[in-house]
Amino acid sequence: MKVKICANRSVEDAKMCIQAGADIIGILVGKQHASVDFVDKETAKEICSFVDSRCDVALVTHIETAEEIIELSKFIGNNIIQLHSSISESEVEKIVKALPFIKLVRLIHVSSDGKICSNIEKIKYADYYLLDSFNLKTDQVGGTGLTHDWNASAKLIQSLDKPAFLAGGLTPDNVAQAIKIAKPYGVDVNSGCKNEQGMKDAQKVKAFVYNAKHAE
Repeated sequence: MKVKICANRSVEDAKMCIQAGADIIGILVGKQHASVDFVDKETAKEICSFVDSRCDVALVTHIETAEEIIELSKFIGNNIIQLHSSISESEVEKIVKALPFIKLVRLIHVSSDGKICSNIEKIKYADYYLLDSFNLKTDQVGGTGLTHDWNASAKLIQSLDKPAFLAGGLTPDNVAQAIKIAKPYGVDVNSGCKNEQGMKDAQKVKAFVYNAKHAE
């Protein structure tokens, strides 16, 4: 079970995730929707340099222009790009051609009742999918803390042609159950590993990784 801990805002966050055994850390750069977790590109580069291949690093972005994403990725040094926008496939194609060794994670929005709210047929370029909840009320396309119907997710995951990560409202307490029901390739967490001050919590990160990897 692959475990991704998203929204790392500092080297200390990254260290926490590596020590817990996370496979991937996410760094958010390029905000267009509501989120408190975005950092500037200089901070992202500092975090990526610290990681130094001890785990994978995903650039998570709302940016919709290939040129800007390519430039950003080259600057930061990440090896995964997670597209959290309505970017056109023609722009995604430019990214694929310019950065052939970068893995792409494509977002599929899922409502709380399990309804698929993304046009999957339009997605031509993807190495992985990410099923995540969204919150129209707060304009959040990730990090909502909201779960969705994992049984519906299980059916979707079985039908997809690429491995899928499950996200949305996951916590150390529910991640094992989510994995057993949805059977994803990996899981992704943001708000579920934060403390009351909205910062990464070392014990929650450690528990999340452990419970995810011992779920099956």
